[in-house]
Amino acid sequence: MVEKLIHFALHNKLIVIVLALGLFGWGVYSVRTNPIDAIPDLSENQVIVFTEWMGRSPQLIEDQITYPLVSNLQGIPNIKNVRGTSMFGMSFVYVIFEDNVDVYWARTRVMERLNYAQRLLPQGVTPSLGPDGTGVGHIFWYHLEAPGMDLGEQRALQDWYVKFALQTVKGVSEVASFGGFGKQYQINIDPYKLNYFNVPLMDVLNSIRKNNNDVGGRKFEMSDMAYIVRGLGYIKNVKDIEDIPVGNYGSVPVRVRDVATVQMGGELRLGIFDVNGEGEVVGGIVVMRYGENADAVIKDVKIKMKEVEKGLPPNVKFKVSYDRSELIEAAVESVKGTLIEEMITVSIVVLIFLLHWRSALIILIQLPISVAIGFILLNAFGISSNIMSLTGIALAIGVVVDDGIVMVENAYRHLSEAQLDKEKNQSI
Repeated sequence: MVEKLIHFALHNKLIVIVLALGLFGWGVYSVRTNPIDAIPDLSENQVIVFTEWMGRSPQLIEDQITYPLVSNLQGIPNIKNVRGTSMFGMSFVYVIFEDNVDVYWARTRVMERLNYAQRLLPQGVTPSLGPDGTGVGHIFWYHLEAPGMDLGEQRALQDWYVKFALQTVKGVSEVASFGGFGKQYQINIDPYKLNYFNVPLMDVLNSIRKNNNDVGGRKFEMSDMAYIVRGLGYIKNVKDIEDIPVGNYGSVPVRVRDVATVQMGGELRLGIFDVNGEGEVVGGIVVMRYGENADAVIKDVKIKMKEVEKGLPPNVKFKVSYDRSELIEAAVESVKGTLIEEMITVSIVVLIFLLHWRSALIILIQLPISVAIGFILLNAFGISSNIMSLTGIALAIGVVVDDGIVMVENAYRHLSEAQLDKEKNQSI
């Protein structure tokens, strides 16, 4: 088989050259399209199911949420394992699939099973899927530099403007907000006043819930004109809540301000985000979608941030907290430099030992072609260009060169011996 292949290559040089050029061009294209990251993604093929039921103990979360979900998700095809974690007010279920399963097929099957398991959960509790990212998907962190703006306003700016804009970038799975305060209306009810006015607590809660709503009407025609009637009832400020009636005391309406105090406050926090010990800030974490090019996604996010920054209030700017592209570019440049050094070293060694530039050229030509074919295989198996894969290519160059040197030196020796035999025969 090998002899036939060598015979074919020697008698069809044009075809061999065209195939080599084709492989090299395909390899160059693969180099440009192969995803680039600093570290290999070794995380499991998993789908995360997150459920929130605030105020409940871990034991209650385990019994009424985590256990029913884990029990019903185990019947999905191609599952390796299902793990559940319960904590105060939250439940996490990790569904681990086989490595060859498509992640979006897995998410679809999990969602189908969640629709069935929903009936087993407490009323008002709805599980949701985590982002379609991986364990190394946190590629970019940023925070807002906003002097003179309080943390509540910064968090509102992040949640309702910046976050939605950055989520439109191709390859971004989620932009997770951190830091600051989530604004909320806080109603502190006085139980003594409720008892004095004889107003049940549930009447206060139901009245506030019902009054925070717009209602629709019907079309009203008058003087050949049609008017749409609707009731505007959404709460816009603290005074709107204070004026909501909750009952009657004799013939006088009792309002929220008569039985409670209303204020604008911050949502309960489980942590803070501090920068260099200089104080709290508000920002976001950009999570990359599964299988995307980390370097390209970060570049697109930076371009989008420049557009978003034009619409921010005066003196509000973006500051980068963590940028993986710096590590990616440094790692790739380091390995590229190593490859170039190896090729130069190999060229010098071959020229010194063989003292024949054509033989050295034969060995050197196979280096870029071999590296190009390596990137073709990386794309075929879905492996990104990272420190591990590029270092493997760099180490493999030595093996490729060794084989080439042995074969060329052997061919060179046989040709030399044949030439000497020919000269001897001619002299005789």
